[in-house]
Amino acid sequence: MNPPAMSRYPVPELKNLPADLQQRILQVQEKAGFVPNVFLALAHRPAEWRAFMAYHDALLLKETGSLTKGEREMIIVATSAANQCLYCVVAHGAILRVYEKNPLVADQVAVNPMKADITPRQRAMLAFALKVCNHSAALEDADFDALRQHGLDEEDIWDIGAITAFFGLSNRMANLSGMRPNAEFYLMGRVPRAKA
Repeated sequence: MNPPAMSRYPVPELKNLPADLQQRILQVQEKAGFVPNVFLALAHRPAEWRAFMAYHDALLLKETGSLTKGEREMIIVATSAANQCLYCVVAHGAILRVYEKNPLVADQVAVNPMKADITPRQRAMLAFALKVCNHSAALEDADFDALRQHGLDEEDIWDIGAITAFFGLSNRMANLSGMRPNAEFYLMGRVPRAKA
């Protein structure tokens, strides 16, 4: 049986992409040891790829705010699970396991963040993210106050909401395109990485 296609849409070959996309994808490949399918699947439209990656980087690679890299990934995994996005749950679950050095946390967060082995601050953060994901029109001051009680400030709260909203877009594009996670993601953070 042949594995499912990476995407319902045409997936360009790396050599046929604009130079800036090629450079970024090769950097990711060098660091990860493989090219995550999202980079090639979304390269179907280079201008949109650039905009997507710019906002992704602004949210996830920023040096300010109190959210850790692992907490940012928790938000992605919890909201991607709520949006039933296979690609993002698997891919970002792998990244979460690596950042947190915990092979169980991603599965727990994806299935039921309120019962995951995480801190009360992280549980409050994910409860807020899930409300932004599923019921943003119902947000009220008490939702913000609950986060402030855990030491999160207005900029942290913006980050939680922005990451949630951005991955709402990402989840829907992954589902639209039928994007499949790379096989490498399934074991990442569960078994020791092979030495080169």
